[in-house]
Amino acid sequence: MTSGGRQCIIIGSGLGGLSCGVVLARNGWHVTVLEQNAQPGGCLQCFGRDGAKFETGMHYVGSALPGQVLHSLLRYLGVLDDVQLSQLDPEGYDHYSFDGKVYKMATGREALIDRLSHYFPSEHRNIVRYCDLVEQVAGASQLHSLKHVETDAAVSTRAQITSMGDALDSITGNQELQHVLAGNIPLYAAERDTTPFTTHAFIMDFYNQSAFRIVGGSDGIARSLVATIKRLGGDVLTCQKATKIECSGNLATGVITATGNRYPADVVIAGVHPARLMTMVDPQLFRPVYRRRIAQLPETIGGFAIYLNFNDGQVPYMNYNHYGYAQASPWGCEHYTSSDWPRGYLYMHMCDSHRQRYAHSGIIISYMRYSDVARWAGTRVGHRGQDYDDFKREHAERLLDLVEHDFPGLRSHVKSYYTSTPLTYADYTGTERGSMYGVAKNINLGSACRVHHRTRVPNLLLTGQNINSHGALGVLVGTIVTCSELLTSERIFNQILQANQ
Repeated sequence: MTSGGRQCIIIGSGLGGLSCGVVLARNGWHVTVLEQNAQPGGCLQCFGRDGAKFETGMHYVGSALPGQVLHSLLRYLGVLDDVQLSQLDPEGYDHYSFDGKVYKMATGREALIDRLSHYFPSEHRNIVRYCDLVEQVAGASQLHSLKHVETDAAVSTRAQITSMGDALDSITGNQELQHVLAGNIPLYAAERDTTPFTTHAFIMDFYNQSAFRIVGGSDGIARSLVATIKRLGGDVLTCQKATKIECSGNLATGVITATGNRYPADVVIAGVHPARLMTMVDPQLFRPVYRRRIAQLPETIGGFAIYLNFNDGQVPYMNYNHYGYAQASPWGCEHYTSSDWPRGYLYMHMCDSHRQRYAHSGIIISYMRYSDVARWAGTRVGHRGQDYDDFKREHAERLLDLVEHDFPGLRSHVKSYYTSTPLTYADYTGTERGSMYGVAKNINLGSACRVHHRTRVPNLLLTGQNINSHGALGVLVGTIVTCSELLTSERIFNQILQANQ
């Protein structure tokens, strides 16, 4: 397909929808992004309470030093002209705590090898083997490494069908080292026997190259992308919930919103969960077997979050992320019972400025299944009832009890706190059942849990975390895949290279 000022309607203003909008607008398309909420951004959204600001989804990013992959993509999208990044501590950007014993992850291959070898002196050779495998798998993807030619398809294929557990078993028999190497699994809700090693390798490589917080919040990325789309002649319209995709024959011709507005389209890109897309199209356009597969896609677990508003000047800014476990292993936290929740958590501070001394706000996140809050499904935010408020308060106190083991006295510095559940996340980000990371990758399901960016409707495409992977890099890689259908990947790669010269 060629551009020539053609109309592209994009459903959803998350990172996938907005970045597709920028890429296409830069190449002559007229872009209109439709967002159902009052604030664009999806998981890039932030919110304020009592003078404090909080992230909802994108808490930190990786590979953002000049020459690294995310830096190149953000430069291409124009984001780095508007957004500042603050690097996390290279000596320990992530801390993992198992029953109180802390391990720090250092930035960069050699620094990481040295640090892990300090903790596990007899495992030096296996640690090198692990880093080699991560690099091989991450480098085998032309998109994750921004190389236009696939470098090693065999490595990539093996890693896609090998579970994290099996891969780690093949590297070392030291269970403690395995637990440390898997310490960041809340970033992608991995399960030992089903999550492919590729997922781990991409994320580990992404963050170990460099790790940053977004100064002032990730909504700055959304504002930058929206401004670029508008500057290039496009529109980003909020409070416009897409309800129907009109089709003529087997082609999409427009999108109708809940307000009754119709937006004609030459191409429609849906940055929503594929199950939601199925509710917008004529059932006859998709085979029953495809609809059933979409309806049965496995979802990653949801999360319960506490948003902490600290007393001024009391909590030193924590320039790292802390993963705490109430057990010796990171695995199985999703299989909690009503009596032993929570088994683990992720604790971070909001970055308000460079060289920050004290934290104004922070967030604690722990796994929570949608079934725990399903009884309140169909209710509205702020109107779920006293029993829901009691549920949240009880779980907040239990989670704070666990965090206090690693951070004694934290409660005494908290001026106020707010909470969210999978229901909240579903309402504000549009994920299915409040899933933190969308469709779960599972080696036992193979292609059945993979969603292609193409559909049976030739001019209806998908983007976002469900068609490639979640997170900043995963979604932006998906953007390149989707937009390549309209522009060719070679054209996009050349533009990325030119923007970074």
